[in-house]
Amino acid sequence: MSEPIQLLFLGRGAPDLSTSVFGPFVVHPCADRAELALALEHHHCDALVIGADLAEPLTALAGWAELPRAVIDAAVLVVAPEPASADALRLVRLGVQDVLPQRDLGVEALGRAVRLAVERKRLERMARKAYATDLATGLPNHQQLMEHMTHLLALREREPAAMALLALRIDGLAATEARLGAESANVLRRKVAVRLRSGLRASDVVASVGQDSFAVLLAWIDSAADGPRVAAKLAQSLQRPFTVAGQDVAVAVNVGVAQYPEHGKEADALLRRAMAQAGEAPTLGRAGLTPRGGAMAANDE
Repeated sequence: MSEPIQLLFLGRGAPDLSTSVFGPFVVHPCADRAELALALEHHHCDALVIGADLAEPLTALAGWAELPRAVIDAAVLVVAPEPASADALRLVRLGVQDVLPQRDLGVEALGRAVRLAVERKRLERMARKAYATDLATGLPNHQQLMEHMTHLLALREREPAAMALLALRIDGLAATEARLGAESANVLRRKVAVRLRSGLRASDVVASVGQDSFAVLLAWIDSAADGPRVAAKLAQSLQRPFTVAGQDVAVAVNVGVAQYPEHGKEADALLRRAMAQAGEAPTLGRAGLTPRGGAMAANDE
């Protein structure tokens, strides 16, 4: 038997799905949105069904602050008395799996809809992971970074907190490829990625946003000074030589910083700001190859 589907139900009269052939289900009723917000914060759920007895119309649900968080991992379904096509399409574009008419929605129909939505969500997650990873480094790519930032920024509208996006442009990859070959350049990119990752918290995100560019998302900072401070720390770490194909390789780096909310409230705007600043920033370090004999970095074995 498969693992039970953990289902949150928002509304009155949570359904009894214990007899559904599409189960097993474990239904967790939530009386209101405050209770649902706590459940989303502290418990894993596979699916969320928003009942038809909500006072607000579907147009109001589209602006619900908890929706971006809910659709990241859960299959969200909305039950409405007579859903208008325009409202239903808007919710689907926001990540809702389906909008179901209340009429004739019995236990089996709801169980079937939830099961299929959960399976679609799992396939979607697998596909997103497969196509949103930079194969050379194993890091999230530009697409995945933008998706993650978009969801995080939506949460920041409800729970304001400062965050920063760093852009790092690496100079020295082309010289490494010219002298040591394409595979050595890929090895150098991976080692740059490892060194960036090792200098950050588990909650921070490192992404590959170009052949010679990386982005670092500091999802939570205490003050505006934290962004430039972390950027300087990472730039300094990259100035230690890397060992590639038995030779020491040095890179140079240009760093840009975009702060939320001062420099923008949208993912694209913040990345453009950080990349533009990196393009104008002074170059730190020395690009190209250095003679053998420099100190080996900790991640270069």
